[in-house]
Amino acid sequence: MSSKQPDTAAPALPDIATPVVRWQAEHGRHALPWQNTRDPYRVWLSEVMLQQTQVATVLGYYERFLERFPDVQALAAASPDEVLALWSGLGYYSRARNLHRCAQEVAQRHAGTFPRSVAELAALPGIGRSTAGAIAAFCFGARAPILDANVRRVLTRVLGYRADLATAAGERGLWQLAEALLPEGDPQTCMPRYTQGLMDLGAGICLPRRPACMLCPLHDVCVARREGQPERYPVRTRATRRSAQDWWLLLQRDDAGRLWLERRAPSGIWAGLYCPPVFDDRASLDAAALACAGQPLQELPPIAHGLTHRDLLLHPVLARADSAGPGATALQEGVAGAWFTPQQWRAAGLPAPVRQLLEGLVASGIQKQ
Repeated sequence: MSSKQPDTAAPALPDIATPVVRWQAEHGRHALPWQNTRDPYRVWLSEVMLQQTQVATVLGYYERFLERFPDVQALAAASPDEVLALWSGLGYYSRARNLHRCAQEVAQRHAGTFPRSVAELAALPGIGRSTAGAIAAFCFGARAPILDANVRRVLTRVLGYRADLATAAGERGLWQLAEALLPEGDPQTCMPRYTQGLMDLGAGICLPRRPACMLCPLHDVCVARREGQPERYPVRTRATRRSAQDWWLLLQRDDAGRLWLERRAPSGIWAGLYCPPVFDDRASLDAAALACAGQPLQELPPIAHGLTHRDLLLHPVLARADSAGPGATALQEGVAGAWFTPQQWRAAGLPAPVRQLLEGLVASGIQKQ
């Protein structure tokens, strides 16, 4: 099961496929709910959910999605709100929107059957080259490399790959090496186990901090281990700066105990989700709240919420509206909102901190059940 070389002038690459396949059979993960299947719908769903999300978090969401949407046709037929509601709390909501768009395209353009080639898979919404390679390898036995975050870390450390992955050339070079390292055996049997093995190594052995090098089947050929500096890989010089922002949330209740929620814009943070009106400062919130009768306002304890590259500090403020008319911000052009009972907002797509906030209001008796 030796790996082929990219060209005769390039340095010899180690055979990593043989030890990875052997290690995965003996020590890898085999009981995850999306394993032991060649159903591209289930594999695709798991791959999208696992992007930037831990397995432990995904497990419950995966089972609930399959229960509600057992196949791609069922997902395609759902409304965007149904999909976002089930995704609520999983984060990175663009994944959910692309998931729905992809299901619709598979149902409409491919008669409900996922295409088999990496190129056709990668052309679908939300499926990049790595996800397409995973689906093709697991479901169709294709000789296709993957480069998710875990596999990038494994390969750059094993090879001592020092090119900057923040550059197109650095990324392209690693893809070429990943392809050259693929096993040469029967892809129907080798590729699923090899692909899963690299994922398992990155998830449980070759960790970002303090990797368990002595337990790794690639210990003897790993350049980073020999150098004694595995944590220097992968190399990525372009750092993303974190920012902090305060958001003020206006929680308006009408006489019937309903809450006014508005759909967020189709792009940006929490795009397409339902949320109380958001303001950049308290003065802007106070100005909007003048449309609500039944003052005074009640400020609740702030909530810290971390996003990928931003820290939000949410300031919830309660207001009472005497009638069931429009909420305070509904007078603004383009604002789409409605009054929601707890039963209704529980079934809607809400950001995780907003859902937790509203559940806390119900539990404290501030909001009617």
